[in-house]
Amino acid sequence: MRNNHNYCVIMSGGVGSRFWPFSKEDKPKQFLDFLGTGRSLLQSTYDRFRKIVPTENIYIVTNAAYAEMTQQQLPDLHENQLLLEPLRRNTAPAIAFASFRIRAVDPEANIIVAPSDHLIMREDQFVADMKSGLEFVAKKPVLLTLGIKPSRPETGYGYIQVDGKNMEGIGKVKAFTEKPDLELAKKFVESGEFMWNSGIFLWNVDSILDAFNKYLPDIVHKFDEGKELFNTPCEKQFVDESFPFCPNISIDYGILEKADNVYVNISDFGWSDLGTWGALHEISGRDDSNNASLHCKTLFIESNDNVVAMSDNKLVVLQGLDDYIVAESDNVLLICKKSEEQRIKHFVTDVKFRYGEEYV
Repeated sequence: MRNNHNYCVIMSGGVGSRFWPFSKEDKPKQFLDFLGTGRSLLQSTYDRFRKIVPTENIYIVTNAAYAEMTQQQLPDLHENQLLLEPLRRNTAPAIAFASFRIRAVDPEANIIVAPSDHLIMREDQFVADMKSGLEFVAKKPVLLTLGIKPSRPETGYGYIQVDGKNMEGIGKVKAFTEKPDLELAKKFVESGEFMWNSGIFLWNVDSILDAFNKYLPDIVHKFDEGKELFNTPCEKQFVDESFPFCPNISIDYGILEKADNVYVNISDFGWSDLGTWGALHEISGRDDSNNASLHCKTLFIESNDNVVAMSDNKLVVLQGLDDYIVAESDNVLLICKKSEEQRIKHFVTDVKFRYGEEYV
């Protein structure tokens, strides 16, 4: 299904602080070529969605500070396809902004919302799932998410519990659950009722704006004040003035966990959200001792389960380390237990406080 009522919104405004020091404020992870393909994560995401919707129907939501970088990486896009946030306010305000703009262009729009930093291994299956999902939301007033059948008890992902009820083979969502501890994750996987939450959503523009009206009226009322300005030269000024007054809230917490018309398409297309060094380690080539190295030559001695990433093709010799992240970029070297990588965000905050902006 490829028609002009299908749109894609790529969310590309995050900092990716869990991938520090490779990912920094001035060049977050979505603009980096993590996998050595010659294309950044954002460019790869854009390439993927060009197979599903027309190029002119792809919008990028990003921070205003990344406008020039986005245009450099995606020169085919017109500047009006970049939706620039004046500051970060989480995913709900960003999605509301995109929905108002797209409705001004096409009130019959069906929309895919997807992060800019996911890895998809089986693109043919992904494209098929996206097309069938667009057909589904065009006919039904529902909010559709993609759930990934879990291959292991992962503590770094959110989960979706699937109800027995379904429409056209697509299951109804019973509950969303935040990242569990390992014991709970094991129970989720054993039950067969829980899927990983991919963070990829599909809906008709009316369906999502109806949900905003019901569950996040403060956001929709703020944008309603200038709805006639969207897709006009006055849009930027209105958004710059209004966006800071939107609550800082995610679409999951603000709408999806509360709505009663959320469905899930259980998918299997080789997905990883590449949210952590551990996730990158999982999908990288590894030696017999489960060590992975990126952008560098590495000699591992008496070392296991490590991931090493360097800039400028350095040689690294590692002896006696197990389960570590060793990552260097520009003026920062990080050595951190892989099992404790959730602390990296705190390290970034501490570095910023003690040593200043130049290191983050």
